[in-house]
Amino acid sequence: MEEGVRTNIEVEAERAVLVKVLLTREEQSGEDPLGELRALVHSAGGQVVGELLQKRERPKGSSYLGKGKLEELVHLVEMVDAKVVVFDNELAPMQIRTIEEAVCCKVLDRSELILDIFATRARTREARLQVEIAQLQYTAPRLRAMWTHLGQVTGGAPIGVGTRGPGEQQLEIDRRIVQKRLSQLRERLVDVQKRKIREVDQRTLEHFTVGLVGYTNAGKSTLFNTLTEGGAYVADQLFATLGTRVESWPLGGGARALLSDTVGFISNLPHHLVASFRSTLEETVRAHVLVIVLDVSDRNAVMQYETVLEVLDGIGAGDQPRILALNKVDVIREQTNRGFFAVDPIEAWLERDPEAIPLSARTGEGRDRLVARVQELMKGPTSEVSLEAPMSDGRLMDFLEKRTEVLERSWTETTSVYRVLIGRRQVEQLLARGSNFTLDGVPAQEALLEIWPEPVQRRLPEVPPHDRDWPEEHLG
Repeated sequence: MEEGVRTNIEVEAERAVLVKVLLTREEQSGEDPLGELRALVHSAGGQVVGELLQKRERPKGSSYLGKGKLEELVHLVEMVDAKVVVFDNELAPMQIRTIEEAVCCKVLDRSELILDIFATRARTREARLQVEIAQLQYTAPRLRAMWTHLGQVTGGAPIGVGTRGPGEQQLEIDRRIVQKRLSQLRERLVDVQKRKIREVDQRTLEHFTVGLVGYTNAGKSTLFNTLTEGGAYVADQLFATLGTRVESWPLGGGARALLSDTVGFISNLPHHLVASFRSTLEETVRAHVLVIVLDVSDRNAVMQYETVLEVLDGIGAGDQPRILALNKVDVIREQTNRGFFAVDPIEAWLERDPEAIPLSARTGEGRDRLVARVQELMKGPTSEVSLEAPMSDGRLMDFLEKRTEVLERSWTETTSVYRVLIGRRQVEQLLARGSNFTLDGVPAQEALLEIWPEPVQRRLPEVPPHDRDWPEEHLG
């Protein structure tokens, strides 16, 4: 392979061969084993010209593939004139080098491909910092196996002051450069993250926040544009959204929430990316409510749902109420009419979670039900109380008139007294604004816990909605 080919891992417009080793010790489902990798390569701009699968008990240490399959890969690469080979498995550095020497072209594993997509799509300063950190973290332990020029570069012949002695290996120089660059980037990212956390904390304090989460390409950005004034980039590709976009979401009756559209999740997401994109996921961790957008028309919906739950728990977003939004019901309806499903997937999901909301982000179907559910969660448990506040607090009065059910009004010389039907979260929101008032004669902060004990959060089921697999002949 040409010297220096590892300096560029982009796959844009390149002819690619896809490879996956199906390990028998791992559970294999009936879906297309290369479907997601094919979509990733498409998202990166590559052209799939060949595919290769192998079943093994365990990977071969030096080349991951068996000897015969490696020879078959070499012939396939030559036949289709491929410029890159992409593995759906995680390869060791020496395995990548061994395969590259055999096929005489660039070899990427799944993590490297995802890093390439993120690097291509990163637009904000924060995203670029996070991607570069993740790339360096991925590259650093692989330096020895990825390069052939790591010999001794100084020392030996006395050709100048400071050049005598045992010398220094190029590998050591490269590692030092990587570590120095990582330290610089992390310092910059810390500053960005601190500012981001302050912004999120302030939004959460002043507003009711809702986070759209889900598997990549589940329709989050389309739903975001349907519910708000829009502006989120929408494309039928994985990782179309890398940053976080926040817009005001009108819920009716003067009530508004802040809706955030975040980066999508994916199975086997490189842990370097999860760690680096922690600040981007801050919106998800701190949102009052999470809406899990699930593409139920996808044959891998169960796996995608489980992946989302695992990632949410992994990043610490486990305390908020969650709403399961069963997206693309319009597509399901079309596929069901054409006989692709023996059992309606929507009914199967609702059987397990009756509170899930079927909707179509594209057509707006189901939007009203989603708004109503968020309104309920925004108010929280409601009670009829007597609220007394200074007459000078016009913002509080306006809030009560527009967002609560006012039953009675009366006034004293200095205060306004309202008999209202109000929710726990609405009281919390008023307190966050700095309003000073009493509930049934008790300071609001004390009355909050007396009137509304800590609510029990509703969590979605941790298991798939049904144990049976849809037969292959019934899948579209």
